[in-house]
Amino acid sequence: MTPTQRRIAHCMVRQAADAPFLSSVELAELAGVSQPSVTRFAVALGFDGYPALRRHLREVAPTDKPGDTGSYNEYQQAVQAEIDNLRQLAAALADPSPVSEAGRLLAASRPLPVLGLRAATAQAAGFSYFARKVHPDVRLLDEGGTMLADRIDAAVRAGASALLCFALPRHPREVVDALDYARTAGLTVVTVADSAFAPVAHHTDLLLPAPVGTGLAFDTACAPMLLGRVLLEAMCDALPDAQARLEQFDAGAAARGLFVE
Repeated sequence: MTPTQRRIAHCMVRQAADAPFLSSVELAELAGVSQPSVTRFAVALGFDGYPALRRHLREVAPTDKPGDTGSYNEYQQAVQAEIDNLRQLAAALADPSPVSEAGRLLAASRPLPVLGLRAATAQAAGFSYFARKVHPDVRLLDEGGTMLADRIDAAVRAGASALLCFALPRHPREVVDALDYARTAGLTVVTVADSAFAPVAHHTDLLLPAPVGTGLAFDTACAPMLLGRVLLEAMCDALPDAQARLEQFDAGAAARGLFVE
């Protein structure tokens, strides 16, 4: 696809619930492209024009367009959009093999570097916090700059075989550069991104998409967060001593009075 076509496709994925009901003009405005570009995009996919593409989307759409969304205020609409994103993620997980494969890759990497910059920092940090309870060596890469390549090098020298990346919009250029560097260094890159058409897609060995919400001033990322927890589960399944490590942590936490009941 051309860059313009990728932008249109990305927009349609992020607006999956509404896409079958948008006119070509509306879709062009959402994607920030011209209306003729939308028509050419439909033709490139093998349709006679955009109306044929829209009819196809309506035929394959799992649900009808929500009815009385106009009665929701903007906050409710944002929550509803996240619910739709979670439904989309659930449908994608009907085939668990990509997540299972990712879990095996992450479990086998010692150490395991986890990359997340800017908007994706919280996702990477949350994954790393829990992963350290079952994985012997998790290294959070949440700061960019010239030291990022050094930290990737250090992980490779220590024996890392894979890198997990969380990539959310807007996508920092240095994340793309870091993924290229990591692959050149011999790491297998697993990425949780907002779309299969995200800028990091061509710089990743195994891409796991999870849509983000765009209805508020700042994007919401419930689906990427949940996918991160699913990845943790898959990694635990691939670590034979995961349960023992969790029990050891719980015993130590109880002895230290770490948590209040």
